[in-house]
Parts: sequence; C-alpha cells; structure tokens
Amino acid sequence: MSYFHLLNRGVEKRKIFSDFNNYSRFTHNISDFNDENDSVLPFHQRRHCSLTSKNPLADILVWCLMPNHFHIFVKVEEGKETNTGNFSKKITSGYTQYFNIKNERKGVLFQGRTKIISISKEKHFLYLPYYILSNPIKLIQPDWKETGIKNLDKTLKFLKEYKWSSLYEIINDKVPYPKITNTEHLFSILGAKNKTDFVKDFESWLSATAIFS
Repeated sequence: MSYFHLLNRGVEKRKIFSDFNNYSRFTHNISDFNDENDSVLPFHQRRHCSLTSKNPLADILVWCLMPNHFHIFVKVEEGKETNTGNFSKKITSGYTQYFNIKNERKGVLFQGRTKIISISKEKHFLYLPYYILSNPIKLIQPDWKETGIKNLDKTLKFLKEYKWSSLYEIINDKVPYPKITNTEHLFSILGAKNKTDFVKDFESWLSATAIFS
C-alpha cells in the first residue's frame, strides 16, 4: 500500500468554504468522486459511492476542511499511485464548478495543483493524522503553535464539535454528509482498538503538545 497527504488552498489564500452548503458540497465530492468509473458530473447526476464504492480511487484515512484549505490523508493500492492525482482533480474541479456558478465568477479557485506528498516514514504515520485533526485550533487560537494551547479542555471540546473533520465523523453516528473515513485501517496503523482508544490517543498527543509547545 502507498500513503499520501493531499492539501490545497484557495487562490491568494481566499476562503473556499464560507457556509454549511460549501462544506457539505465538498464532503459529498470526496465521497461521490471517489470512484475510478466516475467522471466529474453535475451534482444532481451523481450517485453516492462513499465507502461502498466498487472501484474507489483511494481509501480516505483522515480529512479536515478549513475555511481556506483542506487536508486529506489517503491510502492507495500499490501500482495505483496516479489515483491520488485523479481523485484530487475530480474533487477540486467539481467544487470549482459549483463555487463559480453559485458565486457568479469565473477562473481558478485553488492555488495550482494539489500538493500530493508521499508518506513512508513511521513517525509520519503517527504524527500526520493528529496534525490534520488539530488544524481547526487555528480558528480559536491562531498562535497556538508558537505559544502552546492555552485552554486544553476548551480546545478539545471545540475540536470534537467541529463538524468538518474525521474526528467529528468518528465520534458521531450521524453526520451531515456520507461516511468518508476508513476507520478500520486508520485505527490499525495507529494501534487503536476502537474509537474510544483513538480519541484518548489524540487527546494525549494534544496534551503533550500543549505542555511542550
């Protein structure tokens, strides 16, 4: 198996998600376009693929949407590494089409091609999922990486209630989008037995970050 970190942001760092419908549409893109057999179709013509897709381009292990960028950590089959580029192109092109129509604009929305970073070192497997899930902290404490987390309990509560990430999807049985995360594989690479273990491990990582930042 091969693993990759996908990330992209709005051109000129502009907001690409500003309301519920924006976030919801992109999460549906992640689900609907994750199929080797699907092209970029208008929203009303799509079928939901999610984790039941017969020919998924990638397994989604962790994801997080921020107002001006996104992170997705994926696993693909050996020999199908190009799937990551196809998947990225489909979700960003589809969203740009939707965004431009909704906002009566033209042109590019994302800052060039999506960065696709190969992940192979064990330390990155243990760090990257938590790093991605901690991104929303910037929304309540922009300087947390420089000064450390000031209120750990408040931060944990905020992260657990932030709808647009794998953490919320893992914690809650019902979410406002198709199930995206392959929790079974995510838990296995992190050594977590279940979602309770996973959340505890994430909290421990965040606690250590709060102390030593």
